[in-house]
Amino acid sequence: MDSRQTLNDPPDVPVVLAIAGHDPSGGAGIHADIEAIVSQGVHPATAITALTVQDTVDVRRFVASDPQLVMDQALAVLEDMPVGAIKIGMLGNVALVEAVATVLARYPEIPVVLDPVLVAGGGGPLADAAVAAAIVEHLFPRATIVTPNAHEGRVLAPEARDLQERGAMLSALGAEYVLLKGGDEPGEKVENWLFGVEPPRRFVYERLAGKFHGSGCTLSSAIAGLIAQGSDPVNAVHEALEYTHQTLMYAAAIGRGQLVPHRLFWADDDGVTEMSDEPPGSSRVH
Repeated sequence: MDSRQTLNDPPDVPVVLAIAGHDPSGGAGIHADIEAIVSQGVHPATAITALTVQDTVDVRRFVASDPQLVMDQALAVLEDMPVGAIKIGMLGNVALVEAVATVLARYPEIPVVLDPVLVAGGGGPLADAAVAAAIVEHLFPRATIVTPNAHEGRVLAPEARDLQERGAMLSALGAEYVLLKGGDEPGEKVENWLFGVEPPRRFVYERLAGKFHGSGCTLSSAIAGLIAQGSDPVNAVHEALEYTHQTLMYAAAIGRGQLVPHRLFWADDDGVTEMSDEPPGSSRVH
């Protein structure tokens, strides 16, 4: 008998490997990934791509991890655990992009959620044009879902004339699905568009007051967690958007800058913030 087995074996716990940078404020990056993954009932494993100096206002600087170290971290997890999905966030240089691509090539069967992080929530740069080009070349073709915000979408598809053309151009780069997020666009409504289905699907939300630190990390990690649980990608996107919207509804002004999503709102014991299929301000799907 395996030494780890007991007479009453617990059920298998899905695993997501999050590959991302460390945010000391805990609002974004790997902290956000861990909380969002746990919220889907999934075990988070991590590989740290960078140490950043940032707060809820903006990023000040970062130091990228050694690419071999990132590979070793990821492979240690993949060789030990049944990883059900991989979530990729901040990759600060081309060598890191190539290192992660090497890891993905060894495990082509694992779904990949790629959040192409190019700037921090406060606007500070986290990647340059060479990194963006490397992400498109090496990671888009291996991604199940790519989740750029409006700014990132324009950087990655600069020749697109409008949102629909941008979604089509990004889809042509090799990812199975592209979710163009609209949280950083103006307007009373937030529109998120999912390409890779015909016709593309629109998810509309009421815009909440304030700006948020780590909302993109929250969404992409929730998608990965749901996929690891067995959800198909389209349903995972919808459920993750619902979850993320609720985390923003209960976001807190912990620091001096952006609000921090309350990713564990469901654990509150006041009976108010319970998970629901139709939270206040929930989306209309088209």
